This record gives sequence, C-alpha cells and structure tokens, in this order.
Amino acid sequence: MFDKPFQLEIIAPDRVVYRDQAVGVSAPGVEGGFQVLFNHAPLVSALEVGRITVKSPGGHALYFATSGGFLEVRDNAVVALVDTAERADEIDVPRAKAARDRAEKRLHEPFGTIDIERARAALMRAINRLRIAPKS
Repeated sequence: MFDKPFQLEIIAPDRVVYRDQAVGVSAPGVEGGFQVLFNHAPLVSALEVGRITVKSPGGHALYFATSGGFLEVRDNAVVALVDTAERADEIDVPRAKAARDRAEKRLHEPFGTIDIERARAALMRAINRLRIAPKS
C-alpha cells in the first residue's frame, strides 16, 4: 500500500514545476510538516516556506524549495499551488547567497527605513533555498 503511485502536480504561477506519478510527498504545512501516501484522506493545507520532498515510483527522492502556497489531496491526486518552487538542482546558489546577504543587510538598517517583515520573509526564503540546494 505504501508504494502505490498517485498523481502529483506542483504548480507555480509561472510554470508547472512537477507533474508525474509519486508514491509519497512530504510538505511544510503551516501547522507542521506532513506526508501524503496513496489513499490519503481528503485534505487542504496551507504551506509555509520549506522543502517539498517527492518520492518517485522508482524510489528516488526529489527536493523542491517552496515559499508557501496550498496543497490539496483528493481521490489519489495531489495538487500543490505554490507561490514559488525550485527543484534542488535548479537553485542558483550564488543568487541565493546574494539574496540572503541583502536581506541580512536590510535587517541591520535603522528600523524606520525598511519593511522589517518583508526583509525577514526574504531572508527565510534565501536560507531555505541554500538549505535545499545540493552541496558542492
């Protein structure tokens, strides 16, 4: 039962990030991480910044950095509508480091000159991308 495939789609506003069969998917829900397997009960969950892990029918895992969105499970089909998602091997590490450094710099500026929440969100996204990117 735990290796039966189901249809999975990860869709960002600009592209379909993943559309194929999967035997498992783990996602960062705002109430905590969760895993979906074949015959999962219907579910809708908000997602936060984190990692989506997809286990393919062949047994290998794919990792995606996401910045949030929603995931729905229904009738052995999973659809994740995400703000952004990048496969781990697509992450531009120098760009993610630059984004992290920019966000950190903004957070050290005087408080009246920047949007603190926006800078914190940018920092969280950059750190997440660096955490998920393959280590060289």
